[in-house]
Amino acid sequence: MSSPRRVSLLTLGCARNEVDSEELAGRLAAGGWELADDPESADVVVVNTCGFVESAKKDSVDTLLAAADTGAKVVAVGCMAERYGAELAESLPEADAVLGFDHYPDLAERLGEVAAGQQIAAHVPVDRRTLLPITPVARPAASAGVTVPGHGWGPRVLRARLDDSPVASLKIASGCDRRCSFCAIPSFRGSFVSRPPEEILAEAAWLAGQGVRELFLVSENSTSYGKDFGRAHGGTRALERLLPRLAGIEGIDRVRVSYLQPAETRPDLVRAIATTPGVAAYFDLSFQHASEAVLRRMRRFGSTASFLALIDQIREFAPAAGIRTNVIVGFPGETEADVDELERFLSKARLDAVGVFGYSDEDGTEAEGFDGKLDEEVIAKRVARISGLVEELTAQRAEERVGESVDVLVEEVEDEVVGRAAHQAPEVDGACVLIDADDVQIGEIVRCRVVDSEGVDLIVRPDADR
Repeated sequence: MSSPRRVSLLTLGCARNEVDSEELAGRLAAGGWELADDPESADVVVVNTCGFVESAKKDSVDTLLAAADTGAKVVAVGCMAERYGAELAESLPEADAVLGFDHYPDLAERLGEVAAGQQIAAHVPVDRRTLLPITPVARPAASAGVTVPGHGWGPRVLRARLDDSPVASLKIASGCDRRCSFCAIPSFRGSFVSRPPEEILAEAAWLAGQGVRELFLVSENSTSYGKDFGRAHGGTRALERLLPRLAGIEGIDRVRVSYLQPAETRPDLVRAIATTPGVAAYFDLSFQHASEAVLRRMRRFGSTASFLALIDQIREFAPAAGIRTNVIVGFPGETEADVDELERFLSKARLDAVGVFGYSDEDGTEAEGFDGKLDEEVIAKRVARISGLVEELTAQRAEERVGESVDVLVEEVEDEVVGRAAHQAPEVDGACVLIDADDVQIGEIVRCRVVDSEGVDLIVRPDADR
């Protein structure tokens, strides 16, 4: 009897890619492939690439080249493969195949062909926004013939866990209808499509059965969830209806929402996230800048005043809510006054975490053709300037939490006991280091008191009567 074929999955990029990799793992396992942790022991290495920004593309290429050094067959999937397809295949002969999203349902068969030495034509990219109707409510009926990773499972759960973490990402939607001038994601992820609530709930219950205690809801734009359902299924209020149902699943202790668009963050949604039992009072708001002039060139809405009003609204419901954002500096046409305005906003906002990125051109975006481009040296200086301010401000915000009570989900118990409070998302935010906590278990929620801070990290001690 021949040994089962072995495949190793390597994942780059965001939490959405991590979910896609677990879907691929489930499909491959169902197709007779054995999942291998070590690429050195695999027949085929599948690299789930990221194609978001230049540094992520470089990481993807480096990972593909390293995988080729193992002697295994190498297959590129994911956002970079979807975005560049045949162009990537031509420039990277070390990859035995470059496959797009449309190959996902039959990936087990395609890998079998690769393992047998057969040539598979590289994916030919299209603008995936053209695959579905412009009108969101017309999409559910039309989406049956379009492959959207993480969608269309029905009552099945086409997923296999690739780790034993007590937290797991759960995709609620894919794609984006916004047209931010700097972002290429909609062109290769497609138009916005929500997953049906029952499909999400079934996957959430399955994850709970796998030992997951925190659900991290991901999408390109969670505030749009349900807009393609129509009023009968909740419409744009669908997320408010979904959250308590997810929080009520046996075994789930915490539900966290990510990727909120400030312009679409309605008061009812703020209230639902801030006050629903079992839902983390956590707001991942994509501000991107605070200068109105820069935001308009970005094709975004908002201002320092409107953003601060939203933050005030959040803290009226939940004074200790976690709030994070990302900002881009060095955007074409950005002036020193614009940077001053961003500094003013950040200083007033008291955010828990801020990702600072320097602008770079992205293929096919509107901003690629803008005038007013800044020198790389100027952009680097502005990144350093804002990053220094952010480091100071977020450390101050963490220090303000000394004395608070926090519920910490324990995730590591080796050299240190480490976990996360409700205001801390996986990987992108700070963490809690527990002291005097030798008897805790991974996956346990521990009531703690914050006794100190180190940068954005908190030092916490379990309550005596926990």
